[in-house]
Formats: sequence, C-alpha cells, structure tokens
Amino acid sequence: GSTPCSDCQVAFVNLKCDSSKKGKGRRARNSSNKEVTRITLEFEAEIKPEEITASCNLHCLRQRVEKKLKSAIKALKKSINQERFLLRFAGMEYEVARKLSVAPERQEGWGAPGQQRLGTKCVSCSQGTYYHGQTEQCVPCPPGTYQEKEGQLSCDLCPRGDAFGPVGATNITGCTGQCPPGQHSADGFKPCQPCPRGSYQPEVGPRHEGALSFQDCDTKVQCSPGHYYNTSVHRCIRCAVGTYQPEFRQNYCITCPGNTTTDFDGSTSVSQCKNRQCGGELGEYTGYIESPNYPGNYPANVECTWNINPPPKRKILIVVPEIFLPSEDECGDVLVMRKNSSPSSITTYETCQTYERPIAFTARSRKLWINFKTSEANSARGFQIPYVTYDEDYEQLVEDIVRDGRLYASENHQEILKDKKLIKAFFDVLAHPQNYFKYTEKHKEMLPRSFIKLLRSKVSSFLRPYK
Repeated sequence: GSTPCSDCQVAFVNLKCDSSKKGKGRRARNSSNKEVTRITLEFEAEIKPEEITASCNLHCLRQRVEKKLKSAIKALKKSINQERFLLRFAGMEYEVARKLSVAPERQEGWGAPGQQRLGTKCVSCSQGTYYHGQTEQCVPCPPGTYQEKEGQLSCDLCPRGDAFGPVGATNITGCTGQCPPGQHSADGFKPCQPCPRGSYQPEVGPRHEGALSFQDCDTKVQCSPGHYYNTSVHRCIRCAVGTYQPEFRQNYCITCPGNTTTDFDGSTSVSQCKNRQCGGELGEYTGYIESPNYPGNYPANVECTWNINPPPKRKILIVVPEIFLPSEDECGDVLVMRKNSSPSSITTYETCQTYERPIAFTARSRKLWINFKTSEANSARGFQIPYVTYDEDYEQLVEDIVRDGRLYASENHQEILKDKKLIKAFFDVLAHPQNYFKYTEKHKEMLPRSFIKLLRSKVSSFLRPYK
C-alpha cells in the first residue's frame, strides 16, 4: 500500500518466513496439528536531523513512526485474514496465491501446476481462468483482473487498480478504466484525451482516435434541415421523398410515419408527411367529402374522385362551411361537382379559390361526381364538406331555405354551418322537416332564435297544406 509515514524514511524492510508444526499444547487440539506459517517483519527507519523541530523532538518523532507502523501492520493483518494480500513490486501488483493443498495423486507426480483433473486426463486452465488450490478447479478471473495465458495460478490485475469489468477477462481490454466515448488513449485506458477534430467515437475503450456523435464532428459543410451529410461523398444530400430531417448537422433522414409521404425531397418536418388517400363511393344518406390529409395541408399532385348516388326519390344538399385553396395561382387546384365525369355534364359547383363564408346548395343533378385535383407545386388546408340527401317532396322547402340570404347573413348563422353538431341538427330538419318541431321544442338552446325563426316561417308554410 502507501508509505507507512510521510515524515520519515523507511530504509529497510526484512521479511522472514518460517513454517513449523504447532506443539502439543492446549491450542494444538483445536488446530488439529495444522502446519502454520509465521511471517516476521523487521523495519529499519531513518530520521533526518532537520525533521526534529521545537514542537516535536526525537522521542515524539519515534512515537509518531511507531503509531503509523502499527496501523500499517493492522491493515496488513486484515488483508491477510481476508485473503486479499497484494504486493506491489517495481510498479507491478502481485496477488499472493494461497498454498496449494496437495492432492495425494499430485504427490505421485500427477499433472503440473495450473492443471485440473478431468476424468483420467490433466487439462490446463484456459485463458480468463486460474487454478484455485482449495477447490482444485479452474476458476474464472474475478472482475478487475484478466489472464491471457493458459495454466496459470493467478490472474493479472487491471491497470490503475480497477475493481470493475467482466468476470473471466482474457485480455487487458476486459478491464474498466477504459476511455469513455469521445475520448481516446494509446492503450484505450485512462488517462484519456478528447478525440481530435474530424473524428468521432461512440464506443467504449477505443484504441483509435475518434467525437461522441456525428453532430460533434466539424465537417467542412454544416448540413441544414432537410439534408443529411453523406460521409462517402463528403457533402450534403437532400432527404429523399418520404423522409425528413428537422435538425442541422445530421447524417441521416427520418422516414415518414404510417402510410404518409412527402410531396418533395428535402423535407424538414413531420408535418410535411401527408396521407394521400382520398375519394370513393359515399354513403347514401349523409357523409363528408374531405381533402386528403385534412385538417393538415393536402398533398401536391394528387387527384381524388368521389361519387354520391342517393336512393330513389332523394336529392342531394351540400354545405361548404369553408374552403382553403392556394391564392395567387392560375387555378392550379380545382374542386368540381357535376353530374358525371364528362366535362360537358351539368355542373353544380366549381372553385379554385378560398371561401371562408359558408354556402349551402342543392345539387343540379340526381347523382354527383366530385373531383379534386392539385398541381405539383401547391398545398393548402383544403376542405371538409358535409352533405345530406332529402326526400324530393321537400325540394321546394329546401331550395327556399338555402336560397334565403338570411341563412348566411349573420355571424351566428355562419357558425351553424361551420359547426359539425349544429350542421347535423340542420340536416336533420332538412332531411325530415317534421323534425323541425323536435328542435324548436326539445333543443331550443341548440340553435339561435333567429335561425329557428327563419326555418319556422318556411317549414310551417310548407307543411300547412298537409294538415
């Protein structure tokens, strides 16, 4: 261990070992005639005259040295009892092996040290193990030690007294005290230096130069979001379609989630990953026509087609609460509703502009073919358009309601046409005008009074002839 005292010089230590059988005294019965090894230590201490001060004379110094020696011997006894007896010699540490209890066969010239018996054969202890005298077995090297050779009686200690690491290490690299990520040294052990610029090191205990992650590298170019650094061509490459990268200085791109993809390469955000699914046959009574990826922005270069085919004797009513299409472009993104796919068929509605005010209208044909087409460059929020089919007997009433300017005049009424729950109530009345009374009596608070008033005049005059 450490020097027994700092203020004196231990010039000479003599170690004498002798072994003898214990005598036949009282203690001998207990010790069953075991062989005992005695270790005698002789210390010789030198004290320099200049170390004697007024506060501490020669006698005082001697006492101080004795005290320190006693505590050193106490520590030594403890380590012997615990069988943790280490010797440091010329900078190397040695473990004192326990005396091998010699097996009878061994006395007959069986095997060699560091070999264990396997049936009738002798086998050398393998790398990473040592021969354990008491159990006569090969035992794995404990943590903090390693053994590169076969047939050894002990394991070598890791440098710098590291007590961690794996069991059964066959090499010095199994020792801890290795350089952490982002640092290196000649042998991969502490003391370590930070990795030089231009290299990075994510592993533990490297022997080569190497920063903790790619971002710490000082590359010639700093890739901006939407790009990644390609290490083989040493330049920034745009993230491919279907991937994105929101950060600077990365060497990879992230794949869009689920069945979404990006419109273009070089995307910088997950919000640019869009669902392109749209179109289809719509329900017979009610439903929604929705731009793909709604309420997110719809993708570029997409075409959707929906069909509404009501049951016999029913007609279609549509409400466009609001629609967001790109401004200032030559009608690149178009929503059209007409009788069928033929461009010459009767058109009910067509727009390539944003309208934030709601509008309701009835279809000019019994069936509707609806098409939404976007250009390569644009994107916007799009639309979610509800529709309902109603009994053709009520056509006059429905037409009367949707053509009345008062339906859209007030902010209140506009909110009804933008609110999913209220639109359902409105549709309920239009599809089955008898339900109007349900809403005026039971759900009074649901719809504004002015709206009820507007409907009342129309519904009551319309239903009166049937009474």
